[in-house]
Amino acid sequence: MPRLSPELYLPGFVLAGLLSLSGCDKPAQKPQQRIAAVPVTAVELAAEDTPVSIEFVAKTASSRRVEVRSRVEGFLEARTYQEGRRVIEGEPMFQIDRKPFVAQLEAAQAELAQQEARLATAEADLARTRPLAKSDAIAKRELDQAEGDYRAAAAAVEAAQAKVVQAELNLGYTTIKAPVTGLSSYALQREGAFIGVGSDNLLTYVARVDPIWVEFSVSENQILQARSNQRKGLFMPPENDEYEVEIVLADGSVFPERGRITFSDASLSETTGTFLIRAELPNPPRKNGGDQLRPGQFVRVRLHGAYRPDAVLVPQRSVQQGAKGSFVWVIDTDGKAEFRPVTLGAWQGDQWFIDAGLQGNETIVIDGALKLRAGAPVEVIEADAKLDATRAGQS
Repeated sequence: MPRLSPELYLPGFVLAGLLSLSGCDKPAQKPQQRIAAVPVTAVELAAEDTPVSIEFVAKTASSRRVEVRSRVEGFLEARTYQEGRRVIEGEPMFQIDRKPFVAQLEAAQAELAQQEARLATAEADLARTRPLAKSDAIAKRELDQAEGDYRAAAAAVEAAQAKVVQAELNLGYTTIKAPVTGLSSYALQREGAFIGVGSDNLLTYVARVDPIWVEFSVSENQILQARSNQRKGLFMPPENDEYEVEIVLADGSVFPERGRITFSDASLSETTGTFLIRAELPNPPRKNGGDQLRPGQFVRVRLHGAYRPDAVLVPQRSVQQGAKGSFVWVIDTDGKAEFRPVTLGAWQGDQWFIDAGLQGNETIVIDGALKLRAGAPVEVIEADAKLDATRAGQS
């Protein structure tokens, strides 16, 4: 029999051990761990024309403020209006003692009657003189005298009539009436005071409040910035600059009436460096009495009618701040987070206009951005519909 090699006599389990030792030169393969997707809230953007409003601090003013003064001198008998209340044009406000003016009117009327009697006598004399002069029964001089007396008597009648008219006016001026319909102020003179004529004898004033004026100022920088944005296509004013004016009161409520701009100053104020703008709004009396807007109130003015073409709006909470400025997280087509620097524009409610960095067809992260890093997988658990609702409300 042929002799076998010694290795062939090794037990099988020894061979198996040797084979296992020979395989220890290669490291064992570990299974790859899958990175968990970060849950976020996101919104899909859409570039579209978006209405914009411009806000200023303003002050209300009367559209016609008239000082009430006396046109005649006399003692004040009564105040016939309730201070601070609404008065109607032509409504009596003060009464001056009428008795002296009644006497003046009666004297003027008596003088008129006297002059009319003289005129009648002169007319009769002229009627008798003319035939006599025509037949040369009297001298021409007597006819001239009769005609002169008649013309003088007629002029005296006209003068007496003017005195009667003046006396009637003065008597009427003793009742001082409201010059316009509006809100009255307090009386500066009391019953029994002697009222004179002139600038030092102000009785009160009446402020017309329907319509009411709202005045505000626009700085030169704001105007230049608006023109620059218009050239860049970031801002479009309404046609013919016909803005609609909305008023926000001090408590945050919106005044129900809207108005239009009626005046803009021709020159820049050297003191403030601003242009004065005035708007006019209806301000009818309310059912509970009185007017809601009064002169001197500080309000906020919102100008509506302008819009931003192809605007991109993002919620404020989606914008993060980094070392190099503002940025947002964009979800790419593979469902991964992408770092995107952006240039912020103006506020619009609780959102930002984006001037650069977004095209308007992206999906951005709203909530959950603190856990993101570039390339991290993202799971959208909720779509934020607030942005669409806000756009719908603005349009």
